[in-house]
Amino acid sequence: MSQDHRFPVHRDCVSSSSRMVADEEKTNTCGTICLKYLLFTFNLLLWLSGGAVMAVGLWTLVDKSDYISLLSSSTYALAAYILIAAGAIVVLTGILGCCATIKESRGLLIAFFVLLLLIFLLEITAGVLAYVYYQELNEELRADLKKTMVQKYQKPGEEHITRAVDKLQQDLKCCGSNSSADWQQGDWINTYADNRLVPDSCCKTPTDNCGVRDHPSNIYKVEGGCISKLEEFILQHLQILGAVGIGIAFLQIFGMIFTCCLYRSLKEEPY
Repeated sequence: MSQDHRFPVHRDCVSSSSRMVADEEKTNTCGTICLKYLLFTFNLLLWLSGGAVMAVGLWTLVDKSDYISLLSSSTYALAAYILIAAGAIVVLTGILGCCATIKESRGLLIAFFVLLLLIFLLEITAGVLAYVYYQELNEELRADLKKTMVQKYQKPGEEHITRAVDKLQQDLKCCGSNSSADWQQGDWINTYADNRLVPDSCCKTPTDNCGVRDHPSNIYKVEGGCISKLEEFILQHLQILGAVGIGIAFLQIFGMIFTCCLYRSLKEEPY
């Protein structure tokens, strides 16, 4: 009689254990699905951010390449190149992330995590370079810009410098490195001025030989000259580069966390 009573208890225990295992598997499955959707969303943001990073880097190099030629240091351009490289890797990483999520492959997830970490380090490097460069920016501009402008402007073989100076003075509405008086020194005034006191690009309305008059009504006279204007311009761009890099870096941190969680939730692959 007592033996008959033991069988239902045994069956109840087995049934209860099975339900617990089933509930646990269901919970794990739901958690995995949620993590997969989170990673899909993250990869979409990753593609968009990768495109944004590449666009900012390319815009800096292409649209502002003339300004970069006036700088003796390559740090500013290097930070932009790093962002372009990081953006390209981000786009490729997003594709890998989708494949890893769909296939639920722990190996691909490891590769995805490593690439995210690489991108994170690249963007931190670009941010550090931008910060270091800003600390040296004023000293570099004051040491090199005046010499570059008055010695190389309109000189044969330095056409890119001439274009850069003309673009700089017109775009930033300035004249001379520190002031318009800088143009009274150096090779330009002695060799290429042709009776002009300042280059025609200093004029508010540029025309041929308009630089013969250096009155404030005719040319741009800005306190601090082009140095202060260019320093302000570069600072704004460094802030944009830094903000984009920091924003993407924080996004990568979340991506690495989601990747680790999904990696742990997946069962070991059979070998």
